Formats: sequence, C-alpha cells, structure tokens
Amino acid sequence: MDAVAALNEIAFWLERGRAATFKVQAFRKAAAAIATLGPDEVASRARSGRLKSMKGIGDRTYTVIREAVDGQVPEYLADLREKGAQPLAGGGVEIQDALRGDLHSHSEWSDGGSPIELMVAAAEVLGREYLALTDHSPNLTIANGLSPERLRDQLDVVAGINGNGGPTRLLTGIEVDILESGELDQEPQLLQRLDIVVASVHSKLRADRKTMTARMLGGIRDPQTNVLGHCTGRLVEGSRGTRPPSEFDAKEVFAACAEHNVAVEINSRPERQDPPDALIQLALEAGCLFSIDSDAHAPGQLDFLQYGAERAARNNVPAERIITTWPLDKLLAWTGSK
Repeated sequence: MDAVAALNEIAFWLERGRAATFKVQAFRKAAAAIATLGPDEVASRARSGRLKSMKGIGDRTYTVIREAVDGQVPEYLADLREKGAQPLAGGGVEIQDALRGDLHSHSEWSDGGSPIELMVAAAEVLGREYLALTDHSPNLTIANGLSPERLRDQLDVVAGINGNGGPTRLLTGIEVDILESGELDQEPQLLQRLDIVVASVHSKLRADRKTMTARMLGGIRDPQTNVLGHCTGRLVEGSRGTRPPSEFDAKEVFAACAEHNVAVEINSRPERQDPPDALIQLALEAGCLFSIDSDAHAPGQLDFLQYGAERAARNNVPAERIITTWPLDKLLAWTGSK
C-alpha cells in the first residue's frame, strides 16, 4: 500500500485511541518527510536501507514504510485496525448514525496538530457531510489564535479546498473567545463572513457566579454567535489534570440560548464531558438546541463524536434538536437566519 497513507492512517488510529502526542507525531513527521519523494524513490530508498538515515525516519516508521512498499499492509497498522474496529462508546448508536457533521475542530493554524487538508481527509473517511474549521481567536495567544489577517488568509485556503469538490464541505468558522466584557474576540464584519461561530470562555474560569453569568450572556446575545462551546470549562481527566466547572446561572444562560437561537454544545472530548448531565437536562427543559462536536485537535479525534452521541442518548436529547444531525442546507439556512 502507499507508504504515506499507511503512516497517516497509523497516526489516525493512535489519535483516536488517545495515544501520547510524541508517538503520533513520529508517524505524522515520517509521512511528511517521504511525501516529497515519489513512490519509486521511497521504495528504492527503503529497500536499500538509505531511508533509515533520512531525518524524521525512525526504526518503527522505517519498518512500516518497508512493509508498505513491499506490498503488505504493515503489521502495526493491521493491529491498530483490528483494535479500532471496536466502538469508542457503548451507546448512542442511533444518534451517532444520524450525525451528519461536526462544528468544532482545530488545525495547525492555531493549536491543532495537523494541516487543514488532513483534517478534511479524515472527515471524508468518517463519512461527514460537513466539518467546520474553528481555530481560535486572537486573545488566546497560548493557542496561537488567529489575527484578523490570518483568518482572512484561512478563508482563502478553505475556498480552495472546497473548490476541489470533495465529498465533505469545509465550513468557515472560528472558536471565538467571549471576553470579560462579554464581547466576542474578533472583528464583527469578519464574523459575519463565517458559516459557524462557536463562542467559548477560556480565561478567568474561576470568576464569581454573577460575573461569569453576565459574561456568557454577552456572548450569547451577540447576533453572530451560533454555538455556546464547552459551557462550564471543566476538565474531568487527562494530561492537563482536572478543573472544576465554572459557576454561572445555568437557567438564565440556557434561557438566553433558547431565546437567541444559540445551540448548546455537547463537547465530545473525553477529558471535558461538557456540559455535565445535569446541565444538559436544564438545557433540554429550557428548549435549547444542541450541537454534538468533537473539538478535535487531530484527525483521529474527529471520531470522538461517538462519546458525545452516547451522552446525548443517555440524556434523552431528541435527534431533531441536535443541529449536527441536520443536512447542510438546513444548517446553513439556520445560521444564515441570524
């Protein structure tokens, strides 16, 4: 099989299985290293052993390449495929099957680990009808947030990718910070050009209940906001440790979401599981719409939607109230109506 494809697929399965970043990057870097060579040159260097001295190629990645150019499915890849045949989540199959897209993902333009093209390719393999590219906004400097100029450049890249006519439509978007003032961290005229605006709080998460409620209401009431991202900001597991949920008036926040036609995100990242089940129930009672999103920072993480579907099913969220089950034309008519 194609050696570049084999290396990238291995990285996909490792990302999906939440492997350590350094392990994933070994395969991504090896794929990038040999992508500049033609298939014949890769095969020649692999068989002669010269590939071993190439920067970015280690013992494991060399073995994968050698087995691929010899016409085999690399043993390591075959093992990962077998393990990957098992679902990530134990429930929510009906909702998972109904999902058409994903409105929250990141690329190497901000704090993601892969080029936009690899994210789209993975979405195509997973059968997504659409994927929103929502890199961070300028205020989140630690995540290399996009200045207005960089976001404009990204819009041109997205247009070029969609111009290739692939099966997955890449939607223009942003995960924009809700600033302490309640304003959104990007030029309003630029936000108007985007298909999807996910508004999230990323700083001062331990603010008091009154302050945080006012801040979130400001973001929700902005006419450009489509989705309220990971509303509590909590972390329940993972390499970053744990973090308690922010305190805010959930009834008031979700009432505003329902009034202003803003979907509440069910964030599918295992370390977030945000909102907690009790808040999903409050949002249901308030009449909110929902968006099941992966918040993927790597191609393999796009399959995290399974976790979100399981949580939605456990909380009896009707599929018709999940905007990521809607076909693209209905979704864009909804966002455009704002």
